[in-house]
Amino acid sequence: MKRVKRWSCVVALLMSAAVCCAAPLSSAVGAYVALKTGVSDGGGIAGGGSAADIPARMLTAYKNAVQQVGQYVPTCQGMRWQILAGIAKIESNHAVGHAMAANGDIIPKIYGVLLNGSGAGGNTTAVADTDGGKWDGTAQGERAVGPFQFLPSTWESTGKDGNGDKVADPHNADDASLGAAVYLCGGGRDLTQRSQLKAAILQYNHSNAYVANVLGWIDQYTAAAKDPDLTNVTGTVRTVIEAALSQRGVPYSWGGGNANGPSYGICCSPSGKSGTNIKGFDCSGLTQYAYAKAGIPLPRVAAAQASAGQRIPAGLGPSVLKPGDLVFFATAPGHDSTIYHIGIYLGSGQMVNAPRPGTAVRLDAVSTMPGYAGGARLL
Repeated sequence: MKRVKRWSCVVALLMSAAVCCAAPLSSAVGAYVALKTGVSDGGGIAGGGSAADIPARMLTAYKNAVQQVGQYVPTCQGMRWQILAGIAKIESNHAVGHAMAANGDIIPKIYGVLLNGSGAGGNTTAVADTDGGKWDGTAQGERAVGPFQFLPSTWESTGKDGNGDKVADPHNADDASLGAAVYLCGGGRDLTQRSQLKAAILQYNHSNAYVANVLGWIDQYTAAAKDPDLTNVTGTVRTVIEAALSQRGVPYSWGGGNANGPSYGICCSPSGKSGTNIKGFDCSGLTQYAYAKAGIPLPRVAAAQASAGQRIPAGLGPSVLKPGDLVFFATAPGHDSTIYHIGIYLGSGQMVNAPRPGTAVRLDAVSTMPGYAGGARLL
């Protein structure tokens, strides 16, 4: 079962400053078992051109696992952090809402439902205990554990020590990531081949729907990590895009940013995050700044920016967008009054984005955000 919790994103008018903010997209939990885990929009989020929703410590664990997997499966080819991220997105939402110690320990631990055939979490077959509760905290049966949701029996044969403390712990981000990498590599797969990548994911969970879901996230993370190709982008379009790209790494600030650049924001976002002590941009502040560099004024509110230039209907799909176009997202696509978020399109499915509190300006896949509502062409 997959349980999804969507957080709404808003365009608010506060202290006469219109701001836009995209809150966390979803809390997708195990396709195999439902997890007892919460969601927070404030935990350290990876910024600067990496994934949109991965805590920095988890992203480090994924990347470290890629570096180490060759020690255990030297013939494996093509292991990338995006593959591990695609699995962990579905299995635990990257452990978002849990604290992560410097050594990679996840607190509190992540447990799936007890696999006793009760139907809870989608389990209909009882699985006998194999670890006496060592990893899953109960001797009454099995439950999946950690950010990659290993069954204790699988972990005993697959688990690896990823952080050098001589313990292979599925509740540790480094250990679990390395164990997952080894498991996906199998006897030495070539994961650059789509067919073998699909086979690896299918081994992880015997569900074609699960495979499709994970592949979708892998593709999104891959797109978000690529630098844009601006070879054929010139003139005013290039001015706008380079202005936006120059702000990568600048913190998100609720209500922050304007035509003059980053500024201190206001209080408070729907989740209670204040921008008063953060100098940076929210989504519409960033677009206003980038277009101002090309001499084009924009309104401050994302929904109002949709009235600028030539409107590109959502029904035509993102494929008709051109570099420099504004990209909109709405709670009810087709109704511009519900637009809650905006970015600047780069090409190849990417946009420059100021996502939400706790993040920084960066590149994201357009498909990262829900509610695609078309675009606007001003250039």
